[in-house]
Amino acid sequence: MRSVIHHKLRDVVDHFQIEGLYLGAIPCGSGHINDTYVSSFEVGKNEIHYIHQWINHNIFKEPEKLMKNIERVTCYARDQVIAKGGNPARESLTLIPTNAGEWFYKTPDGDYWRTYIFIDGARTYDKVENLQHVYSASKAFGKFQKMLCDLPGERLHETIPNFHHTRKRFDDFTRSLENDPVNRAQFVEEDIKFILRHEGETSLIVDMLGEGVIPERITHNDTKLNNVMIDDKTGEGICVIDLDTVMPGSALYDFGDSVRIGASTASEDEIDLSKVDLDLDLYERLTRGYLDATRDFLTPIEVNLMAFSGKLITLEQSIRFLNDYLNGDKYYRIHYPDHNLVRARTQMKMVIAMEEKFNQMITIVDRYK
Repeated sequence: MRSVIHHKLRDVVDHFQIEGLYLGAIPCGSGHINDTYVSSFEVGKNEIHYIHQWINHNIFKEPEKLMKNIERVTCYARDQVIAKGGNPARESLTLIPTNAGEWFYKTPDGDYWRTYIFIDGARTYDKVENLQHVYSASKAFGKFQKMLCDLPGERLHETIPNFHHTRKRFDDFTRSLENDPVNRAQFVEEDIKFILRHEGETSLIVDMLGEGVIPERITHNDTKLNNVMIDDKTGEGICVIDLDTVMPGSALYDFGDSVRIGASTASEDEIDLSKVDLDLDLYERLTRGYLDATRDFLTPIEVNLMAFSGKLITLEQSIRFLNDYLNGDKYYRIHYPDHNLVRARTQMKMVIAMEEKFNQMITIVDRYK
């Protein structure tokens, strides 16, 4: 796909309001959904860089609504940064409009593209190289939530409906179990029992949201370390990126997913389960960073559910992986036949680790709240 898209990129950039001489572009990033490129333009004696992204409309079915979300969020974020005396060119993403004044360009072939100003002097990290970055990234996600808590106007669009509706994920799983379309349930009986034993926990946060016990907030929904730009000089998280999944949800979804990914001692598809555990030092840095940004606007109930949220989102992801395995690996890209099963079991092992260390997780939250 990238070679095809790169061939089209030169024509695409001409449709955006960019000055200067086009020097070329190179692929950028490690994302698996959209394709991203960094271009260079010569403006006088300076070289200016831009980010161009092809939006995967097979995953995001309504790109126009997605881009409306991003336009509202980035414009409001810039206003907030300016009001606090910050640098909007570095602390928020800046969309470049098309020549027609739109925030995205749709090609004659039906592809959707967007363009941002590239943020110089900062980078993302796919792996933890400095434990301070864990704190900084978690704090950046917390600041992002806080900055958008008073976003005016109508409710944002759900770019992936029911994305973190854990109960619906569980119900989808039980339907797959009943249908057993590729006859795999017989091989994973213990894994199925594990999921079924945790049914009672799947409704907790969605029910609280529905009843108004905890507030609906604007959330990022993909809180990986590599979705925060880390300043090269200060090591601080300066800008949250990858805004495709920004939509209404619970603040707990974001914190929980950051724990699932960021506090694990192993990769998401580690085959050797003895290597899979919850690193409490990483968990403490995630907790401290997040609460340093959010403790003055989160409700007491949200704070008290932070430890549980990590377990819940990890359980949800194990359900999703096992569900895809039962359905014949239709959603997640796999690299070998049992890849989704391995992923599901890794998440289940993380759930067990969180259950074993749950009191310590609560203690850490209490320390920083």
